Amino acid sequence: MAKLILSVDGQVLKEHTLSKERTLIGRKPHNDIQIDNLAVSGEHAAIITILNDSFIEDLGSTNGTLVNGKPIKKHFLQNNDVVEIGKHKLKYFNDAPQQAGAADFEKTMIIRSPVKAAPPPATAPGAPAQAPAPAPAASADAGMSRTIPPSPEVRAAAPPPPQPTAPQDHAPLRDAAIQVLSGAAAGRTLDLTKNLTTIGKPGLQVAVITKRPNGYFITHVEGTTFPSLNGTSLGATAHPLGDHDMIEIAGVKMEFFYKP
Repeated sequence: MAKLILSVDGQVLKEHTLSKERTLIGRKPHNDIQIDNLAVSGEHAAIITILNDSFIEDLGSTNGTLVNGKPIKKHFLQNNDVVEIGKHKLKYFNDAPQQAGAADFEKTMIIRSPVKAAPPPATAPGAPAQAPAPAPAASADAGMSRTIPPSPEVRAAAPPPPQPTAPQDHAPLRDAAIQVLSGAAAGRTLDLTKNLTTIGKPGLQVAVITKRPNGYFITHVEGTTFPSLNGTSLGATAHPLGDHDMIEIAGVKMEFFYKP
């Protein structure tokens, strides 16, 4: 499980396990990670954790949030990243294999071509035609075998024992998109090509759609009320998205769909 090590001036203060989907960092006591320092905003940043993946989002703090020395608004966390909030540092540790990443997933489909028979040797003009060579007893291609009956003059060899079939890879995830159905941007379509796509209105209501090998998931990120999915409140947990699901966030209706 991922964790954060809080330190200041090289002195470790506390270790925090990221066991919640949403971990708040800030100066006020209600935060999951409280940093009692005037350089830290009341609600400074939030870390969203979905399965083995975490990303940090600055919540409009006064002094900003740095990751590895660079200011960020949103950042996908990777093992050994260092988050700086004021004079305090939070080092991120995650030894589990992460599903998302800086680049999109890519699957390789292996296509095996059929084995082509060798062309017969050229025959000199006037020479008698040679008899065709006897066919082999079996021919294998991509784990599948077929038996060719021998000619009457040749005794058939014993067929080889059946080989176990290798498991097939999972089908690649289909491309998907969301279409805005209401509001000023009605009719606009957004392709979900990134691993993390943020939707909503900052400061009011925000959710994130994550692209994973087994599908697309939506999670509430920011706002006192939750977005709705097919008329039902999302709540604090991640929800898988199905074809033609209806999302309503910050007063705007959207439709999730798989592309043909």
